[in-house]
Amino acid sequence: MTTGVVYDDVYLEHETGAHPENRFRLTGIVEHLKKTGLWGKLQQIPVRKATVEEVAYIHNPAYIREVEAFLSRGGGYFDMDTPASGGSYVAALTAVGGVLNACDAVMEGKVSNAVCLVRPPGHHATRNQAMGFCIFNNVAIAARHLQKKHNIGKVAIIDWDVHHGNGTQEAFYSDPTVLYVSTHRYPFYPGTGAEEETGAGEGEGYTVNLPFFSADRDEFLERFREAVGKRVEPFAPEFILISAGYDAYENDPIGGLGLKIEDFGTLTEIVSGVARKVCSGRVISTLEGGYNLTDLPKCVEAHIRALMADV
Repeated sequence: MTTGVVYDDVYLEHETGAHPENRFRLTGIVEHLKKTGLWGKLQQIPVRKATVEEVAYIHNPAYIREVEAFLSRGGGYFDMDTPASGGSYVAALTAVGGVLNACDAVMEGKVSNAVCLVRPPGHHATRNQAMGFCIFNNVAIAARHLQKKHNIGKVAIIDWDVHHGNGTQEAFYSDPTVLYVSTHRYPFYPGTGAEEETGAGEGEGYTVNLPFFSADRDEFLERFREAVGKRVEPFAPEFILISAGYDAYENDPIGGLGLKIEDFGTLTEIVSGVARKVCSGRVISTLEGGYNLTDLPKCVEAHIRALMADV
């Protein structure tokens, strides 16, 4: 048993030019992992295109058709922040499909846990809208996939991207079977994620927002540890998904919340510790933000080393 990895060159076909969310994020990560020798220790998980029916677990079928039609004409900008190209539709479907295959690999005992190096990212994508560099919500679709295919009852999604995952929150805001925990800068893009946003109806209490305008690094880690221990562990999820953004890193050009490279290993260790107690260590992460091309690979390395130490 080992840590699995999802990656395919198809993710480079999501062409965004000089945009901060660009192909060099992934090529840099893969090159770095090969240089460190970690790449050869990871078990490759094959990718596939998600079906439209799978994407529709979260997204409106009419929206999916609109995305396909827009990208088949060569793409452009969904909004001022979110460019896409003719290759982005297949890349986006394969990002979702890769994450779903990682879920399957963990559930089938082929790997202990997994990291998904996919793009475009997903946690800002809502039911009807691409935004914040995101087209389809990879992690939200994965949660529903686990419930529908593997009869998982409760899923926890932990999001440590510097931006609040508004799309993920929206998807499960009234759902008591999915616990969403987010650390993020606030007020900041996309404007959601206030502490009082805690869910609605049957989902009241199953959304946990930890907003920071600025934070002492130790304070951030302590509040994260407390939230995972006091909210995730009692929830007793059967699977934990991580929206792993690395833009809370102190030198990120877009975000930043004072975290150092090694802190992403610490965050992972905290989650893995609870996962061992409640769900047999079943954890996968999917890449969200992180735009310092020099240090992003090192942040991902810290995360992967912590995952590997847990198997």
